[in-house]
Amino acid sequence: MEEPRSDAPTILIVDDEEDLLDLLEYNLKQEGYNTLQAHDGVEALDAAREHDPDLIVLDVMMPRMDGIEACRRLRADAHLRTIPIMMLTARSEEEDQVAGLDVGADIYLSKPVSISVIVSQAKALLRSARRYEVAPDKLAVHDLTVDRDRYLVFQEREGEEEELRMPRKEFELLYFLASHPGKVFSRQEILDEVWGPDVYVVDRTVDVHVRKIREKIGSTYIETVKGVGYKFKE
Repeated sequence: MEEPRSDAPTILIVDDEEDLLDLLEYNLKQEGYNTLQAHDGVEALDAAREHDPDLIVLDVMMPRMDGIEACRRLRADAHLRTIPIMMLTARSEEEDQVAGLDVGADIYLSKPVSISVIVSQAKALLRSARRYEVAPDKLAVHDLTVDRDRYLVFQEREGEEEELRMPRKEFELLYFLASHPGKVFSRQEILDEVWGPDVYVVDRTVDVHVRKIREKIGSTYIETVKGVGYKFKE
């Protein structure tokens, strides 16, 4: 694996197809990014822990450890859980898309997909991630404290403050809704604000992320407004 060349963002590309790895690496380097390669999920975890990349492009179907399990382990790692992940797969069925989002992928692209689209979405994900790298800020609402500096959520439970860890997009979605209690947002408005208008995501993305947040903090905070979208309770 090549060492990063400079302070430009580093993208880890994970795929067992050597031709696709080389093609993606060439095009991303042409855009000024540093790149690292891995051929399966095991190599991907090792590379992520060693180099702390700014973005991971992750194939699903790979030997030793597939992309779903690799994504799950990345999201379980306190140091790596906020790295944006773009998942690539030949599977296009909705249940496969939901499975990828369930384990924490930020976006899910079905092959065949053009290199230009992958590069464009990589740029958009990196821009979206940088939008939230701001000064320390804490939001206290109901029994939750949302710490934007450390990407942590704290919840009062039976007199004790419990620390909750979330992948980047779950955290950003919670922060966005909790910042506007009582205001209803459509799914498209949420996608534009949290993922950015240039990022392609499948229709179920917001629903899956809301469900994952509810599993962690409870179902009473984010309310579904039928036929419209979601709001955070006042």
